[in-house]
Amino acid sequence: MKIKKNDKVQVIAGKDKGKSGVILRVLPNEGRVVVEGIAIAKRHMRGARGEVGRIIERPQPIHASNVMLIDPETKKPTRIRIEKKDNARIRIAVKSGKKLA
Repeated sequence: MKIKKNDKVQVIAGKDKGKSGVILRVLPNEGRVVVEGIAIAKRHMRGARGEVGRIIERPQPIHASNVMLIDPETKKPTRIRIEKKDNARIRIAVKSGKKLA
């Protein structure tokens, strides 16, 4: 996958279109990513042994094709190009040509 954990991305499709966040987890076998603050689901937890029941909100995985990396220079969504130099893969933002960490 061309996107990694801690990359800043913007959602380009779905109910959260236009929102941005940081990738918390990448699930390469499923082709999905978990983005902070995107696709929030509520889970009701029953109280047990003196604990009080509560509602937990947590982000759910979304398909990697529905997010686009944000260019560090222009602060706009961009595609990613991969160049190989000295057996190393370097990710480059297409819009600005800047190297990504």
